[in-house]
Amino acid sequence: MNYRNVLLAGLLTVHMIPALAAGPTADALRWRHEAQRFQQGSGVQQDFRKAYQHFCKAALAGDAESAFNLGWLYLSGQGVTRHPGRARTWFEQARQLGNPHGERMAFRLRTVAGESDSGCRQPNPAILTAAAGFGPPRIIRPSNKQIESLVQQVAARYAIDPQLVLAVMQAESGFNPGALSPKNAQGLMQLIPATAERFGVKNAWDPAENIRGGAAYLHWLMRHFSGKVEWVLAAYNAGENSVERYKGIPPYAETQAYVKKILSHYGKLTHPVPPERPGKAL
Repeated sequence: MNYRNVLLAGLLTVHMIPALAAGPTADALRWRHEAQRFQQGSGVQQDFRKAYQHFCKAALAGDAESAFNLGWLYLSGQGVTRHPGRARTWFEQARQLGNPHGERMAFRLRTVAGESDSGCRQPNPAILTAAAGFGPPRIIRPSNKQIESLVQQVAARYAIDPQLVLAVMQAESGFNPGALSPKNAQGLMQLIPATAERFGVKNAWDPAENIRGGAAYLHWLMRHFSGKVEWVLAAYNAGENSVERYKGIPPYAETQAYVKKILSHYGKLTHPVPPERPGKAL
């Protein structure tokens, strides 16, 4: 593994510095509030430079929203000299701290090389590595035959029809193990980090782990929705909470098209409810 891949492997484990790992402190929230007052001129004279200084302190104390706001200040040039590279770095930090707006902006600026912010203490080196635009690590790219073999093994363990797993994979990534969506969904089964963590996937770029994570989620959904394939597919796309809220396929054009596309290949509306515990790994 070369030096770049070593850095990227470290990035994927996301070893945050202690101040960031703990999340925003009471001080961070107070600094963010002060920053917003100066940014908006709420009860004080509007001062973007002071807003920047307070956002800086809050971001370094682990506040994702403040990291995003620093990125926005650098992108818009408010209170600081416009600097897309620094904006990219702060958006990346916001993303890694769980801010969805940071995730979207980091993706939009993905072609911009990130740079450290000399006016504020430099973020975690792992964040700078991500913001440098290197993308995901070297991807293992098995053949379609190897992917099908992996699916057969994993699907048997989770008592999920392998044809359903393959149909979902086709819709999600087109069998591309290096697929990355604007929402940071990764790999063959397009696992977002929260879903990967939920089902014990440590490396979503590893095809075997990714397939296992996707199958584990389908197993959970199939039990949760009593084998209703349409509901399971809708939940895989839009989340189980959306399906529960609407008691069926949500009225989202993307989700409705997604379910229709998969069913056009799979064709089954019901699936046997799998046992609670998956079988042993093969």
